[in-house]
Formats: sequence, structure tokens, C-alpha cells
Amino acid sequence: KLADKVAAAGFYVVAPDFFYGEPFVRDKPDRPFPAWIKDHGPDKGFEDAKLIIDALKSKGVSSIGAAGFCWGGEYHFITRWLKLNLLITSAKVVVELAKVALIQAAVMLHPSFVTVDDIKSVKVPIAILGAENDNLSPPELVKQFDEILKASEVDSFVKIFPKCAHGWAVRYDVNDTIAVSCANEAHQDMLEWLAKYV
Repeated sequence: KLADKVAAAGFYVVAPDFFYGEPFVRDKPDRPFPAWIKDHGPDKGFEDAKLIIDALKSKGVSSIGAAGFCWGGEYHFITRWLKLNLLITSAKVVVELAKVALIQAAVMLHPSFVTVDDIKSVKVPIAILGAENDNLSPPELVKQFDEILKASEVDSFVKIFPKCAHGWAVRYDVNDTIAVSCANEAHQDMLEWLAKYV
């Protein structure tokens, strides 16, 4: 749905499978998260993302932005004609790309696995959209990210969505008008940030 929404905004969407046909399935007792993440960690996602960025650049792409969500769900590369490109992946992969400036702008929505030290090393404009009820990136951590970024020379935008929980921007009840409104607002913030810098 998110890929379709971004495509409707004029982007061309390509969706590689970062998980090689094995997304995390919570109810699979023989493959708990600690075992699954060993084979599908953000470090591997980062290496895969670099290969795709290289491939895009070899085709003449000159500007790439990245949007990242938690790790374990659906991720898509999204490109737009006219040399404007957007990569949607995990928040940890996005911050790693932002630390080495392989992209021109970054957005993280309900991030996971991202640390204060990661944020200290960001070199490109970054937006962080957090949730009020998030155990993986609680508001206190997101506020630390904001303070670090404000003290740096990197342009940033940090927002915490009230009454939202981890995953609200991609996993929400379409019959819940408040949840839909928050997700739509986050998607719009993401698109505006990337349009500003990519």
C-alpha cells in the first residue's frame, strides 16, 4: 500500500526482496526472531542497499533519498524518473547510508536498532518520525536524537506522533480513522522531506 501511495505521487517503484523469500513470521516457533535476524540483519541489508545504489548510479541516477522503517516487514526501493530516487528500507540501513553519505536525504519512521552513536555520525539531512508508545525507540530516545541533531550542522526534522505505537506508519487498522490520519500525516511528512532534499 505504501509503495502504491508513493507511486501515485509520481514515483516509479521497484521492490527487491531483502529477506530472500523469508520475511519474519511471529508465529513460527522453529524460526524465532533471534535466529531469523542472524540471517537477515540490517548489516546484510546495508550491503544489499549499497549494491542497489551502485546499480542505480550506473544507470545515471544522481540523487537518492532513503526512508526506513523497522526491520522485518515490507521494504521497497522506489525510484522516480528525472534522476530523483527514493529507497525505502529499514531505519538502521537508512542511518548507515546517511553516516557514509551514500544518499542525499534520510527519513526514519518508528526506527529500531538505531543508537545515539548512529545519530552522531549522520552526514545528510534527516527526518525522524517517532511514536509516543514505542518500546523500540521510545520518545525519550527520539528526543535525544533531536538534541544531537540540533547541536550538529545536519538539517533535521523530528516529530513524535501522539497515541501511536511502533509500526503505526505501515501497520494500522484501515477502519480506525485516527490511525489512518496519523499514517497519512507521516507519509506526507516523509514525501515532503525527501522532495526538499533529493
